[in-house]
This record gives sequence, structure tokens and C-alpha cells, in this order.
Amino acid sequence: MKIILNQDVLNLGEEGDICDVAKGYARNYLIAQKLAVSYTKQNLVTMKSKSASIDARKEDKRRDALGLKEKLEEEELKFMMSSGESGKLFGSVTSALIHEELEKRGYTLERKKIEIPDNHIRFTGEYSVKIKLYGKQEAHVKVLVEPEKG
Repeated sequence: MKIILNQDVLNLGEEGDICDVAKGYARNYLIAQKLAVSYTKQNLVTMKSKSASIDARKEDKRRDALGLKEKLEEEELKFMMSSGESGKLFGSVTSALIHEELEKRGYTLERKKIEIPDNHIRFTGEYSVKIKLYGKQEAHVKVLVEPEKG
């Protein structure tokens, strides 16, 4: 089923894009959540009339993402975790912990846009965590995991 996106949808497209998706996904999720409208001549004309404002919003998002990328790549997140002799953690550092730490520092990001190698960190050390921003832009944040002392 062809649809026109009203908003950016992760792993599908940006606002104004025309996508071909499964009927159930379109009806039960995208259209029901008002993330998209069905592909008709009337909806296509409406979307084309809004194309200038859509393009302006996309450019603003790209510019904001570049600024955010520069700020994020300067950050260094440090986690003190209890671990064994070999450096294996009693637990793990997950995207939820990283998201929480970034929120404390004033960043508002979606947790699902944080990509950790192997989905979680289980050993002490230094890691690079990828954060998807907008389009193909992504930032790499340095994460240090150190053992708790005592």
C-alpha cells in the first residue's frame, strides 16, 4: 500500500516521502497514529503544496543535527560499575543507562537511536557508542567503564 508520510518515521522515511508498506502496517499503525496518510491524488496535491515548508524543516533538522553532533562528540561518559577480577561487569551498561546520563547533561534523544556494540557493554574499558541523529548523520560518544573501588 502506498502512503505519504506526515512525520519522520525511523527506518522508513522522512516527512513528505512516498513509501510502499504492508497494508496492515499502514492501516493499523502509520495512519492510525497520524504518521502518514494514504496515497491519493488529493493527499498528494496537499503534500506538494506544503513541500516548501517541509524542505525548510528538513534543512533546520540537518543543521540542528550537525550542531548536536559536534557537542556529543566532545562528551565523555564515565560509568563506575562493580566488576570481577577479570574486568567482567556484574551487570552491563545499556542504552538506557547511556540515555539517562545524556539526559542529565541536557540532551534530549530517543533511546532507540543509541547503538551500543553487541547491544550492551559487559567489560570495563573504553568504548565508542554510535548515536543516530538525522538522516545519515551520526555521532560517536566515548564511554569509559571503570571498576568501582572498594
